[in-house]
Amino acid sequence: MRMKFNKSSQLMLVSAASLLAAGLVTACGTLTVDFVFVTSSKAAGPNNYGVVDVFEINQQSGFMRQIPTSPFPSGGRDPVAEAISTDQTNLYVLNQDDNSIVQFVIGNDGKVYPQNTVNTPGIFPLAVAVNGANLFVVDTYQPLAICSTAAPCSGSVAVLPIAGPGSPSSDSLGSPVANGNLNYMPLCATGYAPSFATTSNNIKIETFNCQGAESDVIVPTAINVLGSGSFVYVTAYDTTASPNAGYIFAFAVAPPSTSAVPPGGACPTNSNTISAGTLPPGTLCPLINGGLPFRGGVHPSAIASDSTGNYVYVTDLTSGQVLGYSTSSGVLTALTSGSNGTNQFPAGDQPSAIVADPQYPFIYVANMQDSTLTAYSMSSGALTSLGTYATGLQPVAIGIDPSTNHFLYTANYLANGVSGSVSGFELSPTAGTLLNSQNSPYNANAQPTAVAAIAHGSSPSSSSK
Repeated sequence: MRMKFNKSSQLMLVSAASLLAAGLVTACGTLTVDFVFVTSSKAAGPNNYGVVDVFEINQQSGFMRQIPTSPFPSGGRDPVAEAISTDQTNLYVLNQDDNSIVQFVIGNDGKVYPQNTVNTPGIFPLAVAVNGANLFVVDTYQPLAICSTAAPCSGSVAVLPIAGPGSPSSDSLGSPVANGNLNYMPLCATGYAPSFATTSNNIKIETFNCQGAESDVIVPTAINVLGSGSFVYVTAYDTTASPNAGYIFAFAVAPPSTSAVPPGGACPTNSNTISAGTLPPGTLCPLINGGLPFRGGVHPSAIASDSTGNYVYVTDLTSGQVLGYSTSSGVLTALTSGSNGTNQFPAGDQPSAIVADPQYPFIYVANMQDSTLTAYSMSSGALTSLGTYATGLQPVAIGIDPSTNHFLYTANYLANGVSGSVSGFELSPTAGTLLNSQNSPYNANAQPTAVAAIAHGSSPSSSSK
């Protein structure tokens, strides 16, 4: 049956449609505060190539909607992590099954444009972070002939320089910074020892590798770089220990034009760089902790640092805790203000992601198994729970809008069995508490894995792309 409308009804419909259109235009323009990029690891298609969903956040209601041209191909299979360049003009997407990092230029309308693709040094990349001059990538396995899913070995971390303005492709990724004759730093539970080799032109190469025989399999899980860019931390656990043993690997990052070894660290060098008087920028220098990495629970799953760089927090998937550490020249010291005088602060079931508010003293943890968020206030490193909030099913990634720090969002791995979802919240800057954004949660593509965001207006016009 076809419904008929009289003239007045038609006028009302036209007016309503005009208001809706005006609202959408406004939301796309002045009322859009951020663009949020959500990778989904299982999109439609014969090869299960991933996609990037692009959401815009309304600055008044917190409502999130996908921009009209979303989603965009991720440039590979199974995207698992993202990072934004410091100038907020580029998005880096890590595709695990292709061992690749795809650089996208971000238009001022939130659209993303693929520019370059590079391979990671190791096998099965899983985490990425940026400090301005460098991109840090963590691989599940080192690139050794003996390493595979059938015969796993320990993971590694590598540094890829980011080209600055004026280069042929701004924010493109360069070749990995050398660790002697390697292009990565292995993750060694036994500690590090230098080995030496002399090249054909009599340059002595020093390489940092594992101290003694490394029989345990160290599986990395996450990475964090302090706001200063001077120190990098990688969480991992020993799968061959029972129960598992958690670790935090700490590295100082050599800045440009320096020959000084960072405090407490040792840097791989060679006679050529020493004679030149500088270490290659981005060189990773393991921090010494009695020759071993720092202990970090049983199964660390995520890591974040506060805006001051004075504190680092690690979620432990097995124990359901947040572990707190103070930092001094990159060296970690366990806090004593947690449960029973330890550095442990209770979280939910299987905490999987963590974010520190960059402006206010709050920490937020996504708990995968019970589909909740735990909010904390932070004082001298100590965490106090502010409450628990429901998300969509299995939150695996979390972020805070970089424009106002007023909105928080989670990527939820499961929704209705076909697609994933994104939960949005409004954050109280005075209390740290959360309210659901309008109509949250929002549909996303299947199995979302990561979130990243830029402030609206921080990217150049897309017309030049």
